[in-house]
Amino acid sequence: MLVPRHTVPALSVATLAHGDFDVTKANPDRGTIVCFYRGLHCPICANYLKELGKLNKTFADKGYETIAISSDTQERAQEMADKIDSPDLRVGYGLSLTTAREWGLSISASIGTTSIGIEEPALFSEPGLFVVDSDMTLYYGSVQTMPFVRPHFSELAGALDFAIDKNYPARGEYVGEIL
Repeated sequence: MLVPRHTVPALSVATLAHGDFDVTKANPDRGTIVCFYRGLHCPICANYLKELGKLNKTFADKGYETIAISSDTQERAQEMADKIDSPDLRVGYGLSLTTAREWGLSISASIGTTSIGIEEPALFSEPGLFVVDSDMTLYYGSVQTMPFVRPHFSELAGALDFAIDKNYPARGEYVGEIL
């Protein structure tokens, strides 16, 4: 289980147009927003990533890098990138399912062709959204077991404004004994 204010697991993937990404080598002013998505087969993911792409500059202006990552192949990731048409959004691919589990993501098995006529991979990770502080510790995390009901990026942008303004610490960090 990932715990706020504790170091996040390793995460390294190739990206389509921005070189390799390694969370431990990222150098953002404040942090990195890591959006794990299900893959090309998911129509909700396409809309979700379009929203992230539209707010990419907003997050950059606040000092946050963004990346969207799936376990898709390079070809499928490129199809998704073409579909969402957000060239400034880093799109990573080839996420290992072992790494997905280390990040607390749920893994699903294919149930066939989706509503948009695209075959699901045999296994893939479900969505998750994380804010990793520049010191590689978890600030925020949200994991879904289903494709729907995800945090809105516009709300995250507002929350980060509050956190920056108030120097608000990550919460949920307590790992001691519960009496």
